[in-house]
Amino acid sequence: MPPRFFYPDTPDLPLPTRHRFPAGKYRRLRERVVGERLLGRAILAASPTALVAELARAHADGYIAAVLEGTLSPEAQRRIGLPWSATLARRSRATVGGSLAAAREALAHGISGQLAGGTHHAHSDFGSGYCTFNDLAVASLVLLAEGVVQRIAVLDCDVHQGDGNAAILGPEQRTFVVSIHGEKNFPFRKVASDLDIALPDGAGDDQFLQALGKALEAIGGFRPDLVLYLSGADPLAEDALGRLMVSLEGLARRDERVFSMCRDRGWPVAVVAGGGYAKPIELTINAYAQTYATAARVFAL
Repeated sequence: MPPRFFYPDTPDLPLPTRHRFPAGKYRRLRERVVGERLLGRAILAASPTALVAELARAHADGYIAAVLEGTLSPEAQRRIGLPWSATLARRSRATVGGSLAAAREALAHGISGQLAGGTHHAHSDFGSGYCTFNDLAVASLVLLAEGVVQRIAVLDCDVHQGDGNAAILGPEQRTFVVSIHGEKNFPFRKVASDLDIALPDGAGDDQFLQALGKALEAIGGFRPDLVLYLSGADPLAEDALGRLMVSLEGLARRDERVFSMCRDRGWPVAVVAGGGYAKPIELTINAYAQTYATAARVFAL
């Protein structure tokens, strides 16, 4: 039985005209993955909805209730960067459920992922940076609580530092959080990860891949039972919010190295999409699609 990959089966977020967040990119990515059969024999399935008890592993009860019941304050919505809607609440739960399901599937098959996720700016009691609930933090804490794994590495290659991951998972010694990001980019108040590798504005393929080598070496020393890989398309040179100069080929080399090392070391790996804001957005979708196609090729799906 081939592995399943997941996608949040919800409509595009209803956003105001000219909103900066490209909500339609996930639907277009799914259309590309399905149309070009980029996942090989893998099955693409709708993400399950995360249970409230699962969300509560990483998030405060009052914050969960505010998101699900639509009582977030205007200030809280501004901090997230997205207006509240029933679709936002549904999608946020599905994004967490998708990452948890993908992690379970990776443990069974070696590889899985979801065509969304990487909501690494969400903290325990507030959202930020287009992130409402923190999917990888919830997935990590649920699996550790269940005892199905003992050590989880989070490899975050999104151009923005994963402050929410660091804040929520920092006290948990059975996780190892690595962030490769732009030094001067959002968030401007960073929370220290287990390993942060900050790159200067304009850093290109060579600097990015050198940083990746350090990150993978550190993860190897941690000896994880599972790797959660937040790939990110926003290091791309054309990204409107990225400030790095990494090429599409550079991102391909990144993905190849990550997936190959996980395969060769026997580390199950679940990949999530992370950020991407290129103009035109098709460049971001190209980078996302390349990541999932590389996963399928490396794991011979």
